[in-house]
Amino acid sequence: MGDFWKHIIKPEGPWARWLIFISLLGIVIAGVTGHLAIVSQYLDTEALTFRAGEFHVSPYDALRALVLLVLIFWVTAAIADLVQHRVRGLSKLHPTTRTLVSKIFQIAIYIIAILISMDVLGLNLTTLTVFSGAVGIGIGFGLQTIASNFISGLILLLERSVDIDDLIELPDGVTGFVRKSRARYTLLETLDGKEVLVPNEDFITNRVTNWTLSTSKARVEISVGVAYGCDLELAHNLILEAATEHAMCMSDPAPQCFLRNFGDSSIDFILTFWVEDIVAGRWRPQSDVMFAIWHKFRDNGIEIPFPQRDLHIKNAAALKEAINAQ
Repeated sequence: MGDFWKHIIKPEGPWARWLIFISLLGIVIAGVTGHLAIVSQYLDTEALTFRAGEFHVSPYDALRALVLLVLIFWVTAAIADLVQHRVRGLSKLHPTTRTLVSKIFQIAIYIIAILISMDVLGLNLTTLTVFSGAVGIGIGFGLQTIASNFISGLILLLERSVDIDDLIELPDGVTGFVRKSRARYTLLETLDGKEVLVPNEDFITNRVTNWTLSTSKARVEISVGVAYGCDLELAHNLILEAATEHAMCMSDPAPQCFLRNFGDSSIDFILTFWVEDIVAGRWRPQSDVMFAIWHKFRDNGIEIPFPQRDLHIKNAAALKEAINAQ
């Protein structure tokens, strides 16, 4: 039933829209010119009129109000769709700006439609004072999260901090691309194909990483340990060579390799290099460079050691006697 009224108020397809619009307009014109007098004669009678104090409504009044409301909201939806289509065609505007303008216009035009509908139904507009107070109480107690998400969505559109197709990483580790921005949530498509609905408020109150906000470049780090006794200059050069030879490695800034630590079991290097487009991935170039380092070390006699410990026994005879006693 809900889908039926949805298609009546906002029909899909040009022929359905024009057919419903012409039908509703014809009914309104017939009522204004008096051609529906026979309908009024049968439906607008005292016997069929519902009364509650000073309020009274007949089936004819209800039918007329329904037709007018459907017509008003149909025209409103048609205008909103037309403006949204026009705004999307403005290629000079940023996509976020186009979305923001479209949403603000839709909100404004539907508010106007509601006010016109109240006037058509004969409702006193001063009752909006009471209504707004009730809405305020409702937001304060039960709708504050929805209101917060809606306002957060507008802030995100104004700031342009999260845009369509941006690569986002949330504090809990969820990483994905922004596919849709709605009044209440933002849709993320994760790297494994899942669709995650993230409340807009989370982007305002939490620390969120946007990998593609101002640039798509990203740095990759690889830790490498070599055995004591190896040629450190050769190991350093081989590590840099493995990164430089990779097609996705940027030449500016150039790869860098640093000796970071003399560890218990190895001498530790760290390699850093940049990739041009993080959307194309970081794991693949990282894996390729690590394979290249492995092959170069193997071909040049550079050893990557296992963890090892030296155990010195001061009194071997006493230890042997203790073991034999057990």
